[in-house]
Amino acid sequence: MDLILRNLRLDGAAAGDPPMDIGVKDGRIAAIAPKLAAEAAEDIDFGNRLVCAGFVETHIHLDKSCILGRCACETQRFPHLAMERVSAVKPSFTVEDVTARAGGTLERCILHGCTRMRTHVEVDPRVGLRGFEGVKALIDAYAWAIDVEICVMPQEGLTNNPGTDELMVAALRAGARVVGAAPNYDSDRAAQIRRVFEMAREFDVDIDMHLDSGSSAEDLDTLLVCDLTEQYGWGGRVAIGHVTKLCALSPEEVDPIARRLADAGVALTVLPATDLYLGGRHRDRAVPRSVVDANRLVEAGVTCSLSSNNILNPFTPFGDGQLIRQANLYANIVQRGSDAEMTAVWGMITAGSARLLRQDYGLAVGAPADLVVVDAPDAVQALRVIAPVLAAFKHGRRTVTRQVPVLHRPG
Repeated sequence: MDLILRNLRLDGAAAGDPPMDIGVKDGRIAAIAPKLAAEAAEDIDFGNRLVCAGFVETHIHLDKSCILGRCACETQRFPHLAMERVSAVKPSFTVEDVTARAGGTLERCILHGCTRMRTHVEVDPRVGLRGFEGVKALIDAYAWAIDVEICVMPQEGLTNNPGTDELMVAALRAGARVVGAAPNYDSDRAAQIRRVFEMAREFDVDIDMHLDSGSSAEDLDTLLVCDLTEQYGWGGRVAIGHVTKLCALSPEEVDPIARRLADAGVALTVLPATDLYLGGRHRDRAVPRSVVDANRLVEAGVTCSLSSNNILNPFTPFGDGQLIRQANLYANIVQRGSDAEMTAVWGMITAGSARLLRQDYGLAVGAPADLVVVDAPDAVQALRVIAPVLAAFKHGRRTVTRQVPVLHRPG
C-alpha cells in the first residue's frame, strides 16, 4: 500500500459498526477493512473520526469573487443592484487579476475539503475572455488538489447582448466543458435557453443554467428546460440553479414540478447564502426566505446539490468556501433537523453533487482516493456543529492538514 488511513468512521456506517481502515494504492482505494493488516509508506491514525469522499462544489463564481473593495454592497435593501455593480467593474478585470482572486478562493475551498468543482464564468463584450482565461489557468495549477471544470455563461444577456454568443462559442472551443445560461437578464428568455441547448449539442457538453429567480411562480422557464432536455435526450446532463420561484408555491404545487424534473433528468442546485441574501427584497416585513426546500425534491427523485455560488461580492458579501457551513445554513432556512433529513442534506454536498457532475466518485474499493476526514463521529453531527475538516487527500496524496484545537486549562 502507498497509504493507510486508520480508525475511521465510514460515511453512511451504522452507529454500531466498528471503525475501519482504508488502504490506498496508485491513487485509488485498494482496501477497506477493520484493522487492515498491511504495511504502507505512510500510516495515519485518525482516532475514530468521520471519513467521506471529497466534497463537491457544483456552482461557484471564481471569476468575480473577492471584489467587494471595488464595488461595495448596497446600503439599502431595495432596489438591490448586484449585477450592475459587478458589470461596472468587469472592464477592469485582467487575466492576472482574475487568476489571483480566483486562486485565493479556490484555495479556501480546498482547505475545507472540496476536491471537485464546477465554476461558472461570465463572458460578454465587457470582460471578453479574460475571466475565462484567468480561471482556466488554475485548472492545471491546482490539479494536485482539485478537479475544476468551467461552465461558460452569459450573465448579462445573450440574444440582447451582441458579441456574447461568439465569445461563448470561443470559450467552448477553448476548453469550457459546460454551457450555462441566465435567461432572467435576456429580453427573450426562451430564445436564450434554446440557443444554449444548440451549443450543448454542437459541442457535446453539459448544461447548467441560472433559472427562475424571483418571488412569483409565474412563467417558469424550468418547464421549457425539461421539455428540451427530453426532446434532445440530454437527461442527466442538465442542471438548473436558484429556482427561487418555487418558494412561492405550496408544497403540493411543487410536487408535480419535482416529478417533472425527476422524469426529465434535470438536476437542481440550491445556493443558500445568495438566495437568502438577495431574496425577499420586495418586502419590508414577513420577508420570505427564498430558498428552495431541496429535501422535498430529493424525496421525489430529483438530483440536488447545495453550493456556495458567490463569495465576497455584491451578490453575497460573505463566504469562505466551506460546504458544511452552507449545508448547515440551508438546513436552518428550510427547517430540516431530523437525522434522516440531515443525512439527505449531507448527500447534497457529496454523492448528489457528484452525480450532478457525472463524476467517478465514492467511498468504495476501486474508487478514486479523494477523501476528507472531518472532526466528527458521523455526517449528521458534522452538519449540526459545522465540524472542521482535519485532512484531505487527492488521488491518495495528502493535500490539507488542520490541527485539532486544544484547550489549555489552568494548572
